[in-house]
Amino acid sequence: MNLPNISKKRNTLSDHAYQVIRGAIVTLQLEPGQLVFESELGNTLGVSRTPIREAFRRLLTEELIEILPQRGARIAYMSKKKIEEARFVRVSLEVSVFKEVARKWRANDASFEKPYQQIKGILEEHRKIIDQHNFDMFLQLDESFHSTILELTGNSTLVSIINQMRGHLNRMRYLELLETKHMNQLVNEHESIFEAITANNEEETERLLREHITSLENFTPDLINKYSQYFQS
Repeated sequence: MNLPNISKKRNTLSDHAYQVIRGAIVTLQLEPGQLVFESELGNTLGVSRTPIREAFRRLLTEELIEILPQRGARIAYMSKKKIEEARFVRVSLEVSVFKEVARKWRANDASFEKPYQQIKGILEEHRKIIDQHNFDMFLQLDESFHSTILELTGNSTLVSIINQMRGHLNRMRYLELLETKHMNQLVNEHESIFEAITANNEEETERLLREHITSLENFTPDLINKYSQYFQS
């Protein structure tokens, strides 16, 4: 019997289902309030209900879906309170992590060469995609930029907590991108943050990252008014 391989395959299918469904939630392909069913999603993704069920458990933990007894599941409505809470957690934790990375960064250390090239590659891809107005891919690259820096701490628990919080903010970020299309500004902010990190400038890293995460506050009231069908208090 090859139970380890079976388990690994199931985990891989579950991870894939989770990433696809979560991505569809963040980019509003699955809209807030929409009912979703394991069987339908399983057919769409070509997997059994088990990986979908496991993906649902993870999304439930992130409060991106709600389980409705005898009815299936519903994509969680967006909430101004939840967005504010998620923003607070991200600022509190992510700023600390980025400052730590800035403090420890060593430009001449070979161990930093791979992450340096990886992050530069993400930023280059970000630049290329601006003219395409591919908001889905842009948001994926946004997550990759933050995650790659966070992972340099080696603190998987912290990374997991921050990633869970990011889903709520990213739905709002997606609406913001649709309305303002100011992708160029966001890439500029990422580049400036990374420059501060590689220069070991902790104070500048903190200032830039705080501004980057909290800038969405300015657009929140207008977005809530325009897309009121997506929100519940």
